[in-house]
Amino acid sequence: MGRALFDNADFIEAARALACERGPGAVTVDSITQRLGAPKGSFYHRFASRDALLGELWLTTVLAYQQGFVAAIEAGDGLAAALHTPAWARQHTDDARLLLLHSRHDFAQGDWPAALKRGVQDQAQRFEACLNRFARETFGRAGPAQLKRATFVLAEVPVAAVRGYLQRREPPPKLVDELITKTYHAIVGDQ
Repeated sequence: MGRALFDNADFIEAARALACERGPGAVTVDSITQRLGAPKGSFYHRFASRDALLGELWLTTVLAYQQGFVAAIEAGDGLAAALHTPAWARQHTDDARLLLLHSRHDFAQGDWPAALKRGVQDQAQRFEACLNRFARETFGRAGPAQLKRATFVLAEVPVAAVRGYLQRREPPPKLVDELITKTYHAIVGDQ
């Protein structure tokens, strides 16, 4: 039996390239298979739908982004974790725009492939573990109030700060780092 000419990663990379070049709306089964020179059946052999592929692309992108965030938390540097979002968005502006396609909560419902749901759950657990660790180390415990503060300062503020720039396909300016830093220090204080 011969080796398949294409694998899942080929389709995900083709979708990423199309989304970066022309936006997520340009990612269709036809545009992906044309880019690869693959038959449509090859696509449907791997993915149930365009949405399933975009979900896989989102997860792949989140995991790439999350590496630096997790490393900063593991190093005990919450500010670096908060600043990772604009730094990564500047280095990977088009990829960062793909993160706006979904949130992890989108995968809790619906007819998503089981493997994709598991991957998103694993990613969410790593993120939650980081929030818990930061809350314990910074605020002394990881109760509901401390976790809300951790989520706000490490995730919500940085994402809100870069969202408009990403929607306009602009890298976030350095001013964003200054504003995130001031917010971080206002919330975390000298703890």
